[in-house]
Amino acid sequence: MKEGKESRDQQLTVALRIRPISMVELEEGATLIAHKVDEQVVVLMDPMEDPEDILRANRSREKSYVFDMAFDFTATQEMVYRATTKGLIEGVISGYNATVFAYGPTGCGKTYTMLGTDHEPGIYARTLHDLFRAIEETSDDMEYEVSMSYLEIYNEMIRDLLNPSLGFLELREDAKGVIQVAGITEVSTINAKEVMQLLLKGNKQRMQEPTAANQTSSRSHAVLQVTVRQKSRIRNIMQEVRVGRLFMIDLAGSERASQTQNRGQRMKEGAHINRSLLALGNCINALSDKGAHKYVNYRDSKLTRLLKDSLGGNSRTVMIAHISPASSAFEESRSTLTYADRAKSIKTTVKRNLLNVSYHIAQYTSIISDLRSEIQRLKCKIDAQGPRPAQGERGDIRHIQDCPGSAAGGGWSV
Repeated sequence: MKEGKESRDQQLTVALRIRPISMVELEEGATLIAHKVDEQVVVLMDPMEDPEDILRANRSREKSYVFDMAFDFTATQEMVYRATTKGLIEGVISGYNATVFAYGPTGCGKTYTMLGTDHEPGIYARTLHDLFRAIEETSDDMEYEVSMSYLEIYNEMIRDLLNPSLGFLELREDAKGVIQVAGITEVSTINAKEVMQLLLKGNKQRMQEPTAANQTSSRSHAVLQVTVRQKSRIRNIMQEVRVGRLFMIDLAGSERASQTQNRGQRMKEGAHINRSLLALGNCINALSDKGAHKYVNYRDSKLTRLLKDSLGGNSRTVMIAHISPASSAFEESRSTLTYADRAKSIKTTVKRNLLNVSYHIAQYTSIISDLRSEIQRLKCKIDAQGPRPAQGERGDIRHIQDCPGSAAGGGWSV
């Protein structure tokens, strides 16, 4: 694998989504403290401020945060997907890496944004549907191979959600510094429906348990990886293959034991979740520091090791932060907004992944056979388009691509 010569720095895209206030929060007397002001600005008010406190009378009770995009409870799943993720698809099928991950406290709607429901599909389903549609639209000229893997990080251990019988898997780093999961199941797929079936199968294996803060609390981080290999249908001695990887990550939410009322195993899970999210926060702090180059410790957690490229390497990355608008969640909301605000200054270096395949002379027979098949396919396509222009008339040059006749007459004796 080699990286394309063209590379450029790109800012990490940060979006914020405010979920609707729940009936439970209203019954507990919570008030609205988080508001979307416009398409990018969010205001968070401090509910602990006393307006009659003379000593702090001149201090503002609210703080504004500016993001690349902001959504409140009126935003639909389609709106969030189009604004954050849809633009990544063209790059993935052309050989670029991309990452989308949901971040925030427990019970703030991360899994809803990423997975959605049967009636309101989330980013996973919409991205896969549009990815295969884009592949289908360009399949006349390009040949594609699509594979996927699905894993979870539970209590700092990696499980294959497509084949849980494999047990716990280990992370490995190759000579080029690329992090891989040893022994992970990679399934080749041909359409979005098949991928969604595998996704549903994997979700049933994912660790979920109710807590006082969230009835369907995810107890693990889930990582879906889709790999797209693109190559030209015109075979040659040297073949260029573009390899794009798309990571879609649903993080477990940070939580306080006093809020979730966790005990025993649930408390142990919460400690591991908070530990990995703290490691992620430390990486965000180090990467966003505009001063001297800081050492970024990705090895504190398996989550940060997996996200190494997404945060500071070769990837177009989108972070969708989630908060509750309730006053009872003020501390969690403020912490999430602070980390999301810092993440805006992170830069990644985006490069196209290219793989050059050199064919041995013994494979020329196969190449010639493929060329014959391609010529036949193009002939059938021309015949289906109707009669050719009469002699003396000028044909439309837009319909003439890599004329087979010229190739055959140029020295290829087939």
